[in-house]
Amino acid sequence: MRQLLAALAVLLAVTAMAGATPVRLKDLVEFDGVRPNELLGYGLVVGLDGTGDGLRNSPFTEEMMANVLERLGVNVTGEQFRPRNVAAVLVTASLPPFARAGSAIDVTVSAIGDATSLRGGTLVMTPLNAADGDIYAVAQGSIIAGGIVAEGEAARVTRGVPTSGIIPAGATVEREVAFALSDLTHIRLALRTPDFTTAARIEAAVNQTFERRAALMLDAGTVDLDISALGLRSPAHALSRIENILIEPETRARVVVDQRSGTIVMGEDVRISRVAVSQGNLTLTVEEAPLVVQPNPFAEGETVVVPRSQAAIRTEPGIGMAEVPGGTSLSEIVAGLNALGVAPNDMIDILKSIRAAGALHAEFIVR
Repeated sequence: MRQLLAALAVLLAVTAMAGATPVRLKDLVEFDGVRPNELLGYGLVVGLDGTGDGLRNSPFTEEMMANVLERLGVNVTGEQFRPRNVAAVLVTASLPPFARAGSAIDVTVSAIGDATSLRGGTLVMTPLNAADGDIYAVAQGSIIAGGIVAEGEAARVTRGVPTSGIIPAGATVEREVAFALSDLTHIRLALRTPDFTTAARIEAAVNQTFERRAALMLDAGTVDLDISALGLRSPAHALSRIENILIEPETRARVVVDQRSGTIVMGEDVRISRVAVSQGNLTLTVEEAPLVVQPNPFAEGETVVVPRSQAAIRTEPGIGMAEVPGGTSLSEIVAGLNALGVAPNDMIDILKSIRAAGALHAEFIVR
């Protein structure tokens, strides 16, 4: 107990707080209108080595394959074909902002039937649609699948995910998203993590850089940028000027714990009020070892069972009663618990109890 209190006293005596690291403006905000668009398509993969869909279990694969062949002039109506080298897949891609017709983008291919692997397959020409239903890209090419499957008569081993893969630069943009950046007179900067202090710092930094009042904080997550007040040739020039401005972001005090892996992540602003902590486990053990007593040979008497019990109480290593002074940072608490050899799960339980006592001043997230 004395060693515990001494270790906590040493670890909690000094609080070392470092200032926030400056971050580029482009890493803190999203520019209004400058965003990707998600694309989705339904296609067919051919050329698989017997690892495709079982057509009896995936009739949609057979129907799609018949449609493809009929478009190529091959009539398969009424024919019975059961190949194992084709698979139905969903194709997804992200259309980046300002992508022009003819640009190439990456696509992800995922099996939706009972195919066991897409390795070595080729995606047949697949149109990719956006949320409005229009076609914006067309995908085709050889699939790179990272997983592998090995199986025998009575065993099977799978490494990775062989039923999903990518096609680098596998889709060609056919249609551009209509967005005229040059016509904008105002651009809103949307903070990825809304915070009033960070938004105010962005406003002050932009106005100081241009030496004029061009930025205005609207709320915790939005800063309005007046392009006409900057005196530049276009909004693109304005964004290129401001996106590398360094800002010190302000974040909320937050503690995130993952019970499955025992991971604890915390911010530097987390504080704990004065609180006493006690933690430990008691193990009660009772063992029965009865003793059989028999009379001597040729003596009168009877066999008697004499009960014999052993009981013990063992205290597992843990924390006794320790007092934590007010204003202590959580990082120092965790460092002290680590120095005492407290297990991660026990540490998480201690943090939960401190929060339940109202002494942990931070947002507590458990995953």
